[in-house]
Amino acid sequence: MKNVLKRFARLGLALTLTAGMTMAAAQVEAGKTFNVGVCQLVEHGALDAANRGFVDGLAKAGFKEGVNLKIDQQNAQADQSNLANIAHRFISNRVDLICAIATPAAQTIANATDEIPIVGTAITDYVVAKLAKTNEKPGANVTGTTDMNPVEEQLKMLMKFVPNMKTVGTIYSSSEVNSQLQVEILKAAAAKCGLQVKEATVSTVNDIQQAARSLVGKVEGIYIPTDNVLASAVPTLLSITDEEKIPVVAGEGSFVEAGCLGSLGIDYYTLGVQTGMMAADILKGKAQPATMAIQGQKECAAVVNAKALKTLGLKLPKEFKNAKMVG
Repeated sequence: MKNVLKRFARLGLALTLTAGMTMAAAQVEAGKTFNVGVCQLVEHGALDAANRGFVDGLAKAGFKEGVNLKIDQQNAQADQSNLANIAHRFISNRVDLICAIATPAAQTIANATDEIPIVGTAITDYVVAKLAKTNEKPGANVTGTTDMNPVEEQLKMLMKFVPNMKTVGTIYSSSEVNSQLQVEILKAAAAKCGLQVKEATVSTVNDIQQAARSLVGKVEGIYIPTDNVLASAVPTLLSITDEEKIPVVAGEGSFVEAGCLGSLGIDYYTLGVQTGMMAADILKGKAQPATMAIQGQKECAAVVNAKALKTLGLKLPKEFKNAKMVG
């Protein structure tokens, strides 16, 4: 008899959850307007692309601005106090969901609310950033997409351009957890390839020129991770590296469009679309952040800057003859 009661209890719970999801889906069809807050850390190519993709992903799933969706777009301009104010704004306005673009934005939002669903994008490692317990089951109110890039393959890309390279340099923000993680992966990959690594860290864009100069004469090539400080000022870095004929391979494509030599990385717009589709499932009641696995982009494509090739006096390796050419 106890087993029968347990089965009925489980059945009742399942029916309740199913009914809840059906009601949520019905609300979408009935014309409810959902309020979504978007908090972007700073303005630069990769994050802008992820933002556009997120909005388009929502639209693709049936959530369109002016029809059944209102989006509150906020940019923190890389200021921590702005991030905190944006978080409180969203909480006060009782938005239905928040999209946090970049790790610091997600961390600030997650620290401010454990109730509003949060989907992140342009975040490298949710576990390291203490945004999720595991990638498979985040465990709280945060899920999203990861921009973990193939660091080892990117290093090997740089080695194809500089076959006699003995030392690779890297420049990154000392305050960005995701950048630190990528550099640790770089070190492990470099050790496997018999290369030494020279590091230079920055706190703000004002430190970039000095950091680049500190590597001149010590490295044959430079790798930069998907770092928000560097992304905001690629021309500043290249003003030193181009003059010294030091090739720079980056963690993602927008750096290459800004002038870096090349990348083998993800497409942030596509990642944003993926994030928007995840957010739509949450709004429809089909999924919950706590049990919605962190998703990543499966395919990476090579992109090379033709102008940088000429400036550096390099030839395109045959391995990248089909690469997307920009510049």
